[in-house]
Amino acid sequence: MSGHVVLGLGGGVDYELKLSAPIVEQLVREYRIRAAELTAATTVASERELVISILTYLRKGGGGEHFVASSAGLSTFAARFPTRTTLGGTSVRAAIEMSRLGVPSTLHLVSINDVVRRLLPPDCDYICSDDKDTFHPHLIVQYDQGVQVRAGDIDIAAPFPNRLIYVNDPPNGSMLLSPELGRLLRSARVFLISGFNAIRDQGLLDQRLATLRGHMRQLPAGAVVYYEDAGFHEPGFSQRVRDALVDVITVYGLNEDELQAYLGRTVDLLSPAEVARALEKLRALIPVPTLVLHTKYWSAAVGEGAGGYAAALDEGIVVASARYSAGDYELMRLRPRRPAAVEFAAALEERMGGGARCLPGFHLDVAEPTTIGLGDAFVGGFLAALVRGTP
Repeated sequence: MSGHVVLGLGGGVDYELKLSAPIVEQLVREYRIRAAELTAATTVASERELVISILTYLRKGGGGEHFVASSAGLSTFAARFPTRTTLGGTSVRAAIEMSRLGVPSTLHLVSINDVVRRLLPPDCDYICSDDKDTFHPHLIVQYDQGVQVRAGDIDIAAPFPNRLIYVNDPPNGSMLLSPELGRLLRSARVFLISGFNAIRDQGLLDQRLATLRGHMRQLPAGAVVYYEDAGFHEPGFSQRVRDALVDVITVYGLNEDELQAYLGRTVDLLSPAEVARALEKLRALIPVPTLVLHTKYWSAAVGEGAGGYAAALDEGIVVASARYSAGDYELMRLRPRRPAAVEFAAALEERMGGGARCLPGFHLDVAEPTTIGLGDAFVGGFLAALVRGTP
């Protein structure tokens, strides 16, 4: 097995669809949804509530992940659209991107089935904590910038493209860890932790975290532990995970949606002063050696040895941008960077002194971009660069 990089902890099958305004407008009328109902909800129990959740995010151009109390609503909604079957989960998508870059890995999975076996790259090994096949697809809803929904008293247009994740997946909600994980970690130089966001039982979460720490004692000295944040189905559990793992995390990654959720406010991502204040507050909340924030405009490393992550930041940006535009990886490197992001990156580094390294994103004008899995693609590129630089 490819022990040099281990990616965990869950993953599965995704049904991807692109939002169509006429279908959504029909559902708004059918369910008599009113504008006053477009408020954030942590769970979804019916197709009506699913539509309300989607519209709430679409209005602000945000992305997110939610637990769905019944998978029936997911199936009903998905059946209204053309769908594409893919593999999902941060670790799995990162593994796929790393495979394209010629970097093999080993996955820790909590569920397996013939779709996963068929779609995993040949150079991607895996262990699975379940001894039987299970199939619980996630619904991934992508919407384009400018998509407009007009029905009843609702009249909204998406200011940005983004993606939404809706999940009813018992294996990922349980996150059973394989007893083989510790053995696998003995030869790991890079270990990705993701997936705890799907657990909804506090006692079970604490048990899994304690078990993980036990496995991690077998990591070699100097191994890089990368934790990628996500939308927690139980928002209060996010801090519980951070508190349990903060002393064993080397790099803590997150996107702008997660940053703004922690701060409880929006952040102007092209204001060096505002972002610097946000990053300092975030470092106080998450006292790890290095924070990595990847956004639609730029990506930055903040903290110990931030400058040493420049190559990893750049690789993450290139890989995510190639996915966004369905473009060629090598040609992407030749594209111009976004001018506003170039100015921002220089100003942020100057403002934060030697404690930050920020790289601008590319200037991309894409009519129908892919917004699904961009953070996962960034992680794959980032980790691939780390692996290449690890002896």
